Amino acid sequence: METKNTSKYRRAQKRVKDLKGFYNHLAVYLIVNFIIIGSRLTRLISNADSIANIDFERWLTLNTFSVAFFWGIGLAFHALKVFDFKIFKEWEDRKLKEFMNEEEHTLNDDIKF
Repeated sequence: METKNTSKYRRAQKRVKDLKGFYNHLAVYLIVNFIIIGSRLTRLISNADSIANIDFERWLTLNTFSVAFFWGIGLAFHALKVFDFKIFKEWEDRKLKEFMNEEEHTLNDDIKF
């Protein structure tokens, strides 16, 4: 059986791992979107006088910023989970209780002959 200190240590260890995962996700998001948006802005500046294919330019602009937008939504959900916002915490607590009850019933069934 685990002691309280071991259990606390494991929870803290998992929390640190989750935080590192979030910060890595955030760093990749910032780097990739900086490159995508930076290259797009460079293209806009270099082609400021050219309106050869305006439809393609509009499509490219839409897709450039939609990547940052939709990925940002995913990043926001990741932050919600990592920083223990109520929605996910309540769900986790309910699931933990449910699994503990299932385990208890399974053990009771195994004891009975």
